[in-house]
Amino acid sequence: MPEGLRFIHETLMRMADGIGGHEHRYGDDPSQSLIVYPAARPNGPVLLFLHGGGWTNGYKEEMAFLAPPFNAAGVTLVSAGYRLAPRHVFPSNFNDVADAVAMAWRLAEVHGHNRDALFVGGHSAGGHLASLLATRDDWQAPRGLPGNVIRGCLPISGSYDFTPGAGSSVRPRFLGPPGLFNEVAASPIFQLSDRAAPFLIAHGSDDLPHLKVQSEKFALVARAKGVPVEALEVDGVNHATILLTAADPDKPWLAAAVAWMRTRLDGH
Repeated sequence: MPEGLRFIHETLMRMADGIGGHEHRYGDDPSQSLIVYPAARPNGPVLLFLHGGGWTNGYKEEMAFLAPPFNAAGVTLVSAGYRLAPRHVFPSNFNDVADAVAMAWRLAEVHGHNRDALFVGGHSAGGHLASLLATRDDWQAPRGLPGNVIRGCLPISGSYDFTPGAGSSVRPRFLGPPGLFNEVAASPIFQLSDRAAPFLIAHGSDDLPHLKVQSEKFALVARAKGVPVEALEVDGVNHATILLTAADPDKPWLAAAVAWMRTRLDGH
Protein backbone atom coordinates (compact mmCIF):
# COMPACT_ATOMS: atom_id res chain seq x y z
CA MET A 1 0.00 0.00 0.00
CA PRO A 2 1.47 3.41 -0.94
CA GLU A 3 2.36 5.60 2.04
CA GLY A 4 -0.39 8.14 1.37
CA LEU A 5 -3.06 5.45 1.17
CA ARG A 6 -1.65 3.79 4.27
CA PHE A 7 -2.07 7.01 6.26
CA ILE A 8 -5.68 7.36 5.11
CA HIS A 9 -6.38 3.69 5.84
CA GLU A 10 -4.96 3.89 9.35
CA THR A 11 -6.87 7.11 10.05
CA LEU A 12 -10.14 5.65 8.82
CA MET A 13 -9.67 2.47 10.83
CA ARG A 14 -9.07 4.51 14.00
CA MET A 15 -12.27 6.43 13.27
CA ALA A 16 -14.12 3.14 12.71
CA ASP A 17 -12.90 1.51 15.92
CA GLY A 18 -15.74 0.05 17.97
CA ILE A 19 -18.44 0.52 15.33
CA GLY A 20 -20.10 -2.83 14.66
CA GLY A 21 -22.45 -4.02 11.92
CA HIS A 22 -23.78 -7.15 10.27
CA GLU A 23 -21.47 -8.76 7.70
CA HIS A 24 -22.72 -10.73 4.70
CA ARG A 25 -20.84 -12.36 1.81
CA TYR A 26 -22.02 -12.18 -1.78
CA GLY A 27 -19.13 -14.16 -3.31
CA ASP A 28 -16.23 -16.48 -2.51
CA ASP A 29 -13.47 -13.86 -2.50
CA PRO A 30 -12.91 -12.16 0.89
CA SER A 31 -13.51 -8.78 -0.78
CA GLN A 32 -16.95 -9.87 -1.99
CA SER A 33 -18.75 -8.94 1.19
CA LEU A 34 -20.65 -6.08 2.77
CA ILE A 35 -21.55 -4.76 6.22
CA VAL A 36 -25.00 -3.43 7.11
CA TYR A 37 -25.25 -0.72 9.76
CA PRO A 38 -29.01 -0.40 10.36
CA ALA A 39 -30.67 2.76 11.55
CA ALA A 40 -32.78 2.39 14.69
CA ARG A 41 -35.86 2.99 12.57
CA PRO A 42 -34.87 1.43 9.22
CA ASN A 43 -37.67 2.96 7.14
CA GLY A 44 -35.53 5.84 5.85
CA PRO A 45 -32.96 5.97 3.05
CA VAL A 46 -30.43 3.17 2.55
CA LEU A 47 -26.98 4.26 1.35
CA LEU A 48 -24.65 1.63 -0.11
CA PHE A 49 -21.22 3.27 0.07
CA LEU A 50 -18.08 2.07 -1.74
CA HIS A 51 -14.55 2.68 -0.47
CA GLY A 52 -11.80 4.28 -2.48
CA GLY A 53 -8.16 3.28 -2.84
CA GLY A 54 -7.31 3.66 -6.51
CA TRP A 55 -9.11 0.40 -7.39
CA THR A 56 -6.07 -1.45 -5.95
CA ASN A 57 -6.49 -0.87 -2.19
CA GLY A 58 -9.17 -0.26 0.40
CA TYR A 59 -11.51 -2.16 2.67
CA LYS A 60 -15.21 -1.97 3.42
CA GLU A 61 -14.43 -1.68 7.14
CA GLU A 62 -12.89 1.75 6.52
CA MET A 63 -16.31 3.26 5.91
CA ALA A 64 -17.73 2.33 9.32
CA PHE A 65 -17.05 5.87 10.59
CA LEU A 66 -19.95 7.09 8.45
CA ALA A 67 -22.47 4.83 10.20
CA PRO A 68 -23.10 6.75 13.46
CA PRO A 69 -24.04 10.11 11.89
CA PHE A 70 -26.07 8.49 9.11
CA ASN A 71 -27.82 6.15 11.54
CA ALA A 72 -28.63 9.13 13.78
CA ALA A 73 -30.24 10.79 10.76
CA GLY A 74 -32.35 7.68 10.07
CA VAL A 75 -30.19 6.37 7.22
CA THR A 76 -29.11 2.71 7.04
CA LEU A 77 -25.51 2.46 5.82
CA VAL A 78 -24.21 -0.47 3.80
CA SER A 79 -20.45 -0.60 3.18
CA ALA A 80 -19.48 -2.96 0.37
CA GLY A 81 -16.15 -4.35 -0.76
CA TYR A 82 -15.12 -5.47 -4.23
CA ARG A 83 -12.21 -7.31 -5.83
CA LEU A 84 -9.12 -5.22 -6.45
CA ALA A 85 -6.66 -4.67 -9.28
CA PRO A 86 -4.22 -5.64 -10.63
CA ARG A 87 -5.26 -9.20 -9.90
CA HIS A 88 -8.84 -8.47 -10.91
CA VAL A 89 -9.47 -6.08 -13.79
CA PHE A 90 -12.56 -4.44 -15.22
CA PRO A 91 -15.38 -5.43 -15.27
CA SER A 92 -14.75 -7.60 -12.18
CA ASN A 93 -15.10 -4.69 -9.78
CA PHE A 94 -18.25 -3.44 -11.49
CA ASN A 95 -19.84 -6.89 -11.44
CA ASP A 96 -19.00 -7.12 -7.75
CA VAL A 97 -20.65 -3.86 -6.77
CA ALA A 98 -23.71 -4.77 -8.87
CA ASP A 99 -23.90 -8.04 -6.92
CA ALA A 100 -23.54 -6.08 -3.69
CA VAL A 101 -26.52 -3.92 -4.63
CA ALA A 102 -28.55 -7.06 -5.29
CA MET A 103 -27.62 -8.46 -1.88
CA ALA A 104 -28.41 -5.18 -0.11
CA TRP A 105 -31.80 -5.13 -1.85
CA ARG A 106 -32.59 -8.69 -0.74
CA LEU A 107 -31.28 -8.14 2.80
CA ALA A 108 -34.28 -5.91 3.41
CA GLU A 109 -36.02 -9.13 4.40
CA VAL A 110 -33.36 -9.70 7.09
CA HIS A 111 -32.70 -6.22 8.46
CA GLY A 112 -36.03 -4.55 7.72
CA HIS A 113 -34.71 -1.61 5.71
CA ASN A 114 -36.63 -0.11 2.81
CA ARG A 115 -35.42 -1.75 -0.42
CA ASP A 116 -37.24 0.91 -2.41
CA ALA A 117 -35.08 3.63 -0.85
CA LEU A 118 -31.66 2.41 -2.02
CA PHE A 119 -28.97 4.95 -2.93
CA VAL A 120 -25.35 4.36 -3.92
CA GLY A 121 -22.29 6.47 -3.22
CA GLY A 122 -18.57 6.24 -2.73
CA HIS A 123 -15.29 8.09 -2.52
CA SER A 124 -12.71 8.28 -5.31
CA ALA A 125 -12.63 4.82 -6.96
CA GLY A 126 -15.81 4.02 -5.06
CA GLY A 127 -17.42 7.17 -6.41
CA HIS A 128 -16.53 6.04 -9.92
CA LEU A 129 -18.08 2.59 -9.43
CA ALA A 130 -21.20 4.06 -7.83
CA SER A 131 -21.58 6.41 -10.80
CA LEU A 132 -21.26 3.52 -13.21
CA LEU A 133 -24.04 1.69 -11.35
CA ALA A 134 -26.25 4.75 -11.63
CA THR A 135 -25.65 5.34 -15.34
CA ARG A 136 -25.79 1.80 -16.76
CA ASP A 137 -29.08 -0.04 -17.17
CA ASP A 138 -27.83 -3.47 -18.27
CA TRP A 139 -27.01 -5.05 -14.90
CA GLN A 140 -30.30 -4.89 -13.00
CA ALA A 141 -32.49 -7.40 -14.86
CA PRO A 142 -29.93 -10.27 -14.84
CA ARG A 143 -29.87 -9.96 -11.06
CA GLY A 144 -33.63 -9.92 -10.70
CA LEU A 145 -33.71 -6.24 -9.77
CA PRO A 146 -36.10 -3.52 -10.93
CA GLY A 147 -34.64 -1.06 -13.40
CA ASN A 148 -35.07 1.81 -10.94
CA VAL A 149 -33.46 0.00 -7.99
CA ILE A 150 -31.02 2.94 -7.59
CA ARG A 151 -32.88 6.01 -6.37
CA GLY A 152 -29.86 8.28 -6.59
CA CYS A 153 -26.06 8.46 -6.61
CA LEU A 154 -23.75 10.40 -4.28
CA PRO A 155 -20.15 10.22 -5.59
CA ILE A 156 -17.40 12.08 -3.73
CA SER A 157 -14.33 13.02 -5.78
CA GLY A 158 -15.14 10.37 -8.36
CA SER A 159 -13.69 9.71 -11.81
CA TYR A 160 -16.04 9.94 -14.78
CA ASP A 161 -13.81 9.68 -17.85
CA PHE A 162 -10.83 7.40 -18.56
CA THR A 163 -10.35 8.19 -22.24
CA PRO A 164 -7.15 9.90 -23.45
CA GLY A 165 -7.13 13.61 -22.68
CA ALA A 166 -9.38 13.33 -19.61
CA GLY A 167 -6.55 14.47 -17.36
CA SER A 168 -5.26 11.37 -15.58
CA SER A 169 -1.46 11.18 -15.57
CA VAL A 170 -1.47 7.36 -15.60
CA ARG A 171 -3.82 4.72 -16.95
CA PRO A 172 -5.48 3.03 -13.94
CA ARG A 173 -4.42 -0.60 -13.59
CA PHE A 174 -7.97 -1.81 -13.10
CA LEU A 175 -8.66 -1.14 -16.78
CA GLY A 176 -6.46 -4.09 -17.75
CA PRO A 177 -4.50 -4.26 -21.02
CA PRO A 178 -4.49 -1.11 -23.16
CA GLY A 179 -7.55 -0.70 -25.32
CA LEU A 180 -10.11 2.03 -25.84
CA PHE A 181 -13.06 -0.33 -25.32
CA ASN A 182 -12.53 -0.67 -21.57
CA GLU A 183 -11.73 3.01 -21.22
CA VAL A 184 -15.11 3.94 -22.70
CA ALA A 185 -17.08 1.14 -21.03
CA ALA A 186 -15.68 2.10 -17.62
CA SER A 187 -16.36 5.84 -18.06
CA PRO A 188 -19.69 6.91 -16.53
CA ILE A 189 -19.86 9.98 -18.76
CA PHE A 190 -20.16 7.71 -21.82
CA GLN A 191 -22.85 5.57 -20.20
CA LEU A 192 -25.18 8.49 -19.50
CA SER A 193 -28.73 8.41 -20.82
CA ASP A 194 -32.02 9.94 -19.75
CA ARG A 195 -32.61 6.75 -17.72
CA ALA A 196 -29.70 7.44 -15.35
CA ALA A 197 -30.41 7.94 -11.66
CA PRO A 198 -30.24 11.45 -10.18
CA PHE A 199 -26.87 12.64 -8.85
CA LEU A 200 -25.48 14.65 -5.96
CA ILE A 201 -21.85 15.17 -7.02
CA ALA A 202 -19.27 16.43 -4.54
CA HIS A 203 -15.62 17.36 -4.73
CA GLY A 204 -13.22 19.43 -2.65
CA SER A 205 -12.11 22.96 -3.46
CA ASP A 206 -8.52 21.68 -3.32
CA ASP A 207 -9.26 18.36 -5.03
CA LEU A 208 -7.23 16.86 -7.86
CA PRO A 209 -7.64 19.34 -10.74
CA HIS A 210 -8.63 16.80 -13.38
CA LEU A 211 -11.33 15.37 -11.09
CA LYS A 212 -12.83 18.82 -10.55
CA VAL A 213 -12.98 19.30 -14.32
CA GLN A 214 -14.48 15.84 -14.82
CA SER A 215 -17.12 16.48 -12.15
CA GLU A 216 -18.19 19.71 -13.80
CA LYS A 217 -18.24 18.18 -17.28
CA PHE A 218 -20.21 15.15 -16.11
CA ALA A 219 -22.81 17.42 -14.50
CA LEU A 220 -23.19 19.42 -17.71
CA VAL A 221 -23.63 16.33 -19.89
CA ALA A 222 -26.04 14.74 -17.43
CA ARG A 223 -28.23 17.84 -17.27
CA ALA A 224 -28.22 18.06 -21.06
CA LYS A 225 -29.67 14.54 -21.11
CA GLY A 226 -32.35 15.45 -18.58
CA VAL A 227 -30.73 13.75 -15.57
CA PRO A 228 -31.27 15.69 -12.31
CA VAL A 229 -27.88 16.74 -10.91
CA GLU A 230 -26.86 18.82 -7.92
CA ALA A 231 -23.21 19.71 -7.41
CA LEU A 232 -21.43 20.51 -4.16
CA GLU A 233 -17.91 21.90 -3.77
CA VAL A 234 -16.69 21.50 -0.19
CA ASP A 235 -14.44 24.39 0.74
CA GLY A 236 -11.01 23.85 2.24
CA VAL A 237 -10.64 20.12 1.63
CA ASN A 238 -8.65 18.01 -0.81
CA HIS A 239 -9.10 14.56 -2.33
CA ALA A 240 -8.38 12.79 0.97
CA THR A 241 -9.73 15.19 3.58
CA ILE A 242 -13.12 15.50 1.90
CA LEU A 243 -13.68 11.89 2.93
CA LEU A 244 -12.14 12.29 6.39
CA THR A 245 -14.61 15.13 7.08
CA ALA A 246 -17.63 13.44 5.48
CA ALA A 247 -19.06 12.54 8.89
CA ASP A 248 -18.47 16.05 10.29
CA PRO A 249 -21.75 17.91 10.96
CA ASP A 250 -19.85 21.20 10.61
CA LYS A 251 -18.98 20.36 7.00
CA PRO A 252 -21.71 20.60 4.35
CA TRP A 253 -21.62 17.14 2.77
CA LEU A 254 -23.33 15.12 5.50
CA ALA A 255 -26.35 17.38 5.87
CA ALA A 256 -26.60 17.86 2.10
CA ALA A 257 -26.51 14.09 1.50
CA VAL A 258 -29.24 13.34 4.06
CA ALA A 259 -31.49 16.15 2.84
CA TRP A 260 -30.98 15.23 -0.82
CA MET A 261 -31.87 11.57 -0.27
CA ARG A 262 -34.99 12.49 1.65
CA THR A 263 -36.01 14.90 -1.10
CA ARG A 264 -35.57 12.19 -3.75
CA LEU A 265 -37.77 9.82 -1.75
CA ASP A 266 -40.42 12.51 -1.40
CA GLY A 267 -40.54 12.73 -5.18
CA HIS A 268 -39.33 16.30 -5.51
